[in-house]
Amino acid sequence: MHKLKPEWLKVKASRSEALLEVESILQQLSLHTVCEEAGCPNIMECFSKRSLTFMILGNVCTRNCTFCSVTKGQPQAVDSEEPLRVALAVKKLNLRHVVITSVTRDDLPDGGAGHFARVIRKIRECYQAVVIEVLVPDFQGDRQALDKVIIAKPDIINHNIETVPRLYPTVRPMSHYRQSLDLIRNVKKVDDRILTKSGLMLGVGEEAVEVVQAMKDLRGADCDVLTIGQYLSPSKLHHPVVKYLDPEIFDQYRRVGLELGFTHVSSGPLVRSSYNADQMTKLN
Repeated sequence: MHKLKPEWLKVKASRSEALLEVESILQQLSLHTVCEEAGCPNIMECFSKRSLTFMILGNVCTRNCTFCSVTKGQPQAVDSEEPLRVALAVKKLNLRHVVITSVTRDDLPDGGAGHFARVIRKIRECYQAVVIEVLVPDFQGDRQALDKVIIAKPDIINHNIETVPRLYPTVRPMSHYRQSLDLIRNVKKVDDRILTKSGLMLGVGEEAVEVVQAMKDLRGADCDVLTIGQYLSPSKLHHPVVKYLDPEIFDQYRRVGLELGFTHVSSGPLVRSSYNADQMTKLN
């Protein structure tokens, strides 16, 4: 186990005019991003490129995943004006590829799926020249909820399995590995034109053979695009980093993923679900 963060994980912070513009628009429109709420190490770089991931349905999550720094607790009421504000932000920032995610909302009958659909439709209504990617929760396995998102026709549906099944009880105690795989599989059953995507974070205690098996499971679920990154613990209260993996290991996993048939694999220490998302497809 490494005790010190290696050099390749140290990010130099710098503020730019574009970054200030993004922050200003988010503040004006009262919008959240997972970039800020989850403390993403790439936030300075991405905001400076006008790249960001909107987080809808508030900033309080009903799940207790031990790897995530998003606030847990009693979530806010659903904001019916949020879809319009997201669409306005997309237009103001002239985004060509937009990523929408949310906290998990197990308190809502459809897990927030209808709200996802309204956001997608409002963006299309206001600004058609954009690729829409959604990073969705598992909706507790509710097929009808997932269908609401699919029918709204995003270009990409992403759902992260995050880690290997053995570690779910400690890393994702309120989630189910097979349920997450089924979500990805069910997208293609309804509309095979939608690209599917998932992600893994490494360094939480997984073994290499388990990582490869998870990659095989994703391909078996007809997953098109895969992201693999290094887990960074948000605090001493969260799941610890068991190991920092060398960049060469991520390169090896990328090659394995391509051999398994993923159309694109982004694998590296600082890779996150939406990092350089616009470069992972040919839809732009």
